[in-house]
Amino acid sequence: MALKIGSKAPEIKLKSTSGKPFDLNKDLKGKPCIIYFYPKDFTPGCTEEACTFRDAFSDFRDLDVTVIGISKDSISSHQKFKKEHNLPFELLSDPTGKVCKSYDALIPLIKVPKRITYLLDPKHNVVAEYQDMFGAKKHIEVMLKKMKSTNT
Repeated sequence: MALKIGSKAPEIKLKSTSGKPFDLNKDLKGKPCIIYFYPKDFTPGCTEEACTFRDAFSDFRDLDVTVIGISKDSISSHQKFKKEHNLPFELLSDPTGKVCKSYDALIPLIKVPKRITYLLDPKHNVVAEYQDMFGAKKHIEVMLKKMKSTNT
């Protein structure tokens, strides 16, 4: 089960590829955002998803929506992944899976992040969610459609 629409998004305090600690409630206070969870850097589906977010980045920027990717990979892995694929958004490292778990983004038993995406409004309430382990590009399509229909 994903977080419920209308619920307050859990706090996120993690290391980021910018080198600065990321704090959702401070860094994106009053701003809508996309938080997407993915299994692993450099895997085919995760690369496809990240690159699709990259290719649609101007659409998100034009709507003033920040995109953040989260997995359990290390900052070092994230930095290589970000550089190799020219990703214009931050990736956050959740090595313990604590944030993934709070967003119901961990696959039970194997504790690998699910492919799940959340759209948060400026107050960081969940406006939309989409999960599909195999339809990486669909995450971006669903979020853009929802953002344009709600003017988030």
